[in-house]
Amino acid sequence: MTETTEPSPTPTMWRRQNDSSALAEPRALIRVYTGPGTLDTVAASYERLLGTERDMWFTYPEKNLALAVVGGFLLIEGTEETLAPFRATNGTLLVDSAQKYLDRLAAEGAEITAPLVKVPTGAGFTARHRDGTLIEYVEHRPTEEGL
Repeated sequence: MTETTEPSPTPTMWRRQNDSSALAEPRALIRVYTGPGTLDTVAASYERLLGTERDMWFTYPEKNLALAVVGGFLLIEGTEETLAPFRATNGTLLVDSAQKYLDRLAAEGAEITAPLVKVPTGAGFTARHRDGTLIEYVEHRPTEEGL
């Protein structure tokens, strides 16, 4: 990791691994919400804290968000207004197949609160488990550009 005085602009899409289909088990991501213009600074802080580098940065223009992953943390940058719909979600699970988990959750009686849709990194949905926990399930696939 190199320390700079000026944060670098967040790229539109950068991932160390762009396909989660080979994951042996879900990767849990704890959500951290941050205000406009703070993603690079917050991500650098988590890098120092955890001793690891970001392995993902991307923007979600349709939702006016920018996101980064450092270790087990999903950092989500936006205004209070753009973050509001996401704050009720307890966490994110990166999985090998969103459809497989959607089918499992439905069979277990979970409430699908947001259907399976295309997202910048692949596809995802949100489900309320029977215990009330609200989780986003997302799979990553390469973009058309191979990112």
